[in-house]
This record gives sequence, structure tokens and C-alpha cells, in this order.
Amino acid sequence: MADMLIRGGTVVDGTGAKGFAADVRISGDRIAEVGQGLQPRDGEEVFDATGCTVAPGFIEGHTHYDATMWWQPDLDPLPGVGATTVITGNCGFTAAPMSDDKDAQLEMVKIFSFFEDIPLEPFLKHVPWDWRSWSEYKKSVKEKVRLPLNNAAFVGHIAIRMAAMGLDAWKRPATAEERAKMAVMLEDALANGALGLSTNLLDHDGENRPIPTLVADDAEFSALFDVLERYPSTTFQCIIDVALMRDTGPAQTDRMATLLKGRGIRVQLTGAIPTVAYQKYLLQPMRDRVEQMRKDGIDVWPGYAHVPLTGQLSLYKSLIFAQSNDYVWHEVVLADGAEAKEKLLRDPEWRARARESWDTQCYPQSPMNNPKMLLLTKLGSDNGTGPFGTLHDYAEERGLHRSDAMADWLLANGVLSTVRMAPFDMDDEVVLEMIRDPKTVGNITDAGAHLQMLCGGGENLIYLTKYVRDQQAISLEEAVHQMTGKLADHFHLTDIGRIAEGKRADVVVFDFAEVQQHDMEKVYDVTDGKGGITWRYTRQAAPMKLTLVNGEAIFRDGAYTGAKPGAFLEPANESAPVAIAAE
Repeated sequence: MADMLIRGGTVVDGTGAKGFAADVRISGDRIAEVGQGLQPRDGEEVFDATGCTVAPGFIEGHTHYDATMWWQPDLDPLPGVGATTVITGNCGFTAAPMSDDKDAQLEMVKIFSFFEDIPLEPFLKHVPWDWRSWSEYKKSVKEKVRLPLNNAAFVGHIAIRMAAMGLDAWKRPATAEERAKMAVMLEDALANGALGLSTNLLDHDGENRPIPTLVADDAEFSALFDVLERYPSTTFQCIIDVALMRDTGPAQTDRMATLLKGRGIRVQLTGAIPTVAYQKYLLQPMRDRVEQMRKDGIDVWPGYAHVPLTGQLSLYKSLIFAQSNDYVWHEVVLADGAEAKEKLLRDPEWRARARESWDTQCYPQSPMNNPKMLLLTKLGSDNGTGPFGTLHDYAEERGLHRSDAMADWLLANGVLSTVRMAPFDMDDEVVLEMIRDPKTVGNITDAGAHLQMLCGGGENLIYLTKYVRDQQAISLEEAVHQMTGKLADHFHLTDIGRIAEGKRADVVVFDFAEVQQHDMEKVYDVTDGKGGITWRYTRQAAPMKLTLVNGEAIFRDGAYTGAKPGAFLEPANESAPVAIAAE
């Protein structure tokens, strides 16, 4: 680490205020001075930012690097797209706490593996699992993992429930004794720097079982809220289903609003305001609910998507079939090995059931019922056989049912192939509404998960490319604010998100005219946990001219530097909570 003076740039400070000409002095891991005409000191490197924007490092507001950071600690491609902090522990899926029961431990790992599309084997081989409590997990991460970016993490309700109840977490509400255990586990996490509690009121697994947190009753949530309420600098994140699968979001929002009313708890209601065009039928009902929650004094921040899902259908690690209510094609995902998958795809009885599933079971908005959105691409083909185009056209040309057509194409191109989903149309007016709302959470990308389904890394750049440059709908200052100061305020991370004296020296320097979001590409660098290597999607750098984390360059001269200066961040402590004991 060397002290640095960044000279000649336009500072966009993360507050949303208009950019201004200024130099920025970095001393150690902090911003030491911001002003015009600063002169270099002895031993201080001068970085020429003429013609460039100097901004706070971008915060990835929703990622799943909890596990993958153990075997992919470079967090590619995030350094090259200006990210300096990742928020982990989202959607109720976390690596801690852990049950003492071996079966329950494995089940929790399987839950994380399935829902985030991450192979199970690396979880078991590369993650040490040398903890039981969240505080022990944090200690292990700080000692054993070095990252280029900062990390701040929720504790997951699913993990807490599994640790307290074992395999019964799938089946029933908790007893009073189990609720007390959960409260102690949550207390341990919040007292040791967790951002808050994340829960999941959305998902079903590959057997169509509701995720364990969907089994939790109101008494359980109330017991956990009693703990959260004593930690005013923490957040309750709740993932709901609004126009994704079962449309349970409105009812679950009403439920959470009732339980949260009168409590001083900040809630991030992720998915509350739909921003994809086909979801419009629930837009006003959800707007009304959020407005009423705010009138009732609930500090609610809707989490919104600024980019459509760039998904892939894969036969090896994909939950899209199951989450589209297609459990027949999901049988192929579960089949062990290429030969078993090919056998199913050729089987007439399976094909008949697959056609029926697509015709009668899949949700109308699912990709199976929108074959013009399913793209057969050269990038997705494992052997380049083709042809390439849409599944709709392929099926029409051959006179086949769309399910049979996809089976034929995968057999011809190899069962390692993927079928790409064209992005859903976004309702850009709603996205802009969310950007301008002072209490929303954006830059939700799912980076670190679904490695063979999408590449969340780099989707932050759409704020700059689409909404600033192409549409000229928002200012550069507004875009930067979405990814920096606004998110830092939401998570109570008071020493990042601003270009100001005393803040962490998390800084990005970029030439706005050069910034672009590149398409996804495959890289073969992921351990499969069996001694082999598989692939993931990534993107080329934006590029940034310079990305600093805690004063150290992690991206410079067009490449990742290899530096890993990231810190484990904690929310600000606004008051000292009173500890509780197990009943």
C-alpha cells in the first residue's frame, strides 16, 4: 500500500450532489483530503485522473459469495467493474449457524447448493465448516479468506432454523424452546457484526417443498423481531414472490406489515415493486402496500431489479425448471452423469410426460411457455453443432413440440450445453421511480451464484450505460448514488459510500466514455470438487482506470492486480443492546 494523490478528476461523491473538480488524497486505508489544487507530498504517488470520474467504490447490494469466495477468492469480474464491497448472506441462505447434527449440516449445505445453483462438491471440499455459531463463522472467514473486496454479511433465517430444529425445520413450526434457541443464535450474530437477518418467503425446492422459513409461524418471526429491535443499526431482509412463481408476495407483505408495525426495524422487502413488464398486474397493489407500510411508520425499503434476469437453462445445475413448476425436466437435472441425462432425453415415456408438463404445469411466464425467448446460441453449445436461433423457430422448422425440440437440440449439441433466456422487457419508468425513491435498495445482481446460469458481476454498469448514457434518464450522480451512498446508508455502513475525509479509501476512477457492459463469456476455472475443472460465466472489465479498496489498488492498467485488501465490515452501533439468555 502506498499513499496516493488522485489529481485532475471530477469527484462524484456518492451523495447524489453534482460532481465537482477536486483532487483526492489517500493516506493508508483512508481518504485524507478532498480539495482543489492539492500538491503531492514526498513518497506519494500521483495518479492522473484528467477527464475521469472519481467516485466511491460500488457496493454490490445482493450477492451470494458466502461459499464461492472460498474457492474463487478473486471475485472475478467485480474488481474490473468498480465494485469494492459485496453484501452476502442474502435470501436466508448463509453458511452459519450450523447444527451439531451431521444430517442437518449436510441438508443446509444442499439447500444453499440447490437454490444458488452452486455445485455441492466444492462446498464439501473447500469450505472448512469449522464453526457452529455465526460469530465463529466470521472468525474463520477473517482468518482464512482474503478477498479483493470488502464483505458485509447477513445471518440467514434458514440456517438459524436448521441449526435449532434439524431436519424438522422443513416440516413444522418451532416450539417455544426452539424459538428461544433461534433468538440466542440471532443475538450472537448481531452482537458480532452481522448486517441483520435475512429470510426467504419465496422458494420451493426441487421436490416442491416450501423452504423451511415458509413453515415458520408468526410467533417465530416475533421472537426474532424482539432481538432485531434491540439492534437499531441492523436490517431485516425479506425475499417475497411478486409475479415470479406463485404470487404469494402480496399476502406475505401484509403478514410482515402486521408483525413489523410499531417496531423500530428497518426492512428490505426484496422484490416488492416489480420492474419487469409482464409483472405489471401486481405493480399498483404492491405500491399501495409499501405506501401503507410507510404511513404506518415502518421503515421499508423495497429492493428492486434494475436488470432483467439473464438466465440459462442447464441440465447440470439449474433451478429454473423446478421454479417454473416443471419437475419432469428437473428429473434430467437430477440425473447423475451425461449418460443418464441422455437416456432420459431419448426416452419416449419421459418425453410424453415432459410435453404434458410444459403444456399444463409450467407457469405462463416461465421460459417453457415462451419459446421465442429461448435462444439456441453458439456460446451455449458444447460442440458447436447448432443450428442457432430461437427454440420456437427450431421447433416450427421440424414440426416438433417445443419440449421435444429442446431435447433434440441438447442431444445434438451435448448435454453440457445451455439454452439462453432472452431478457424480459423492463418497465423502465418503474426502475426510474425506484432510483428516485430515497428509500430503495438497488444494484441487486445475485453475483457469486448461478455461475452457469447468469453472470451477476458487471450488471451494476447498466446504471451507467443504459440509464445515463443511452436513455439520459438520470444523471451520472444519481447512478453513482444508487451504488454507493444510498446503499451504505441502508446497511448502516457509515465509513464507505462517500468521497469524504475519514472514509475508507474505496475509490473508483473511470472514463465514462469508455465504460461498457460486455456480454457474458465462458471461463474454465471452477473446481468441480472431484479433481476436475468446469466453467462459469464472467465478463470482461468495464474497464475502470483504477479501483482502490482500503487504499490498495485491486484493478489497474486494465487488469486485476492480485491484491486482496478487503475487510469484513460491520454496521454502525447506534446503541448498546441488552443481551438475552436461552430460556
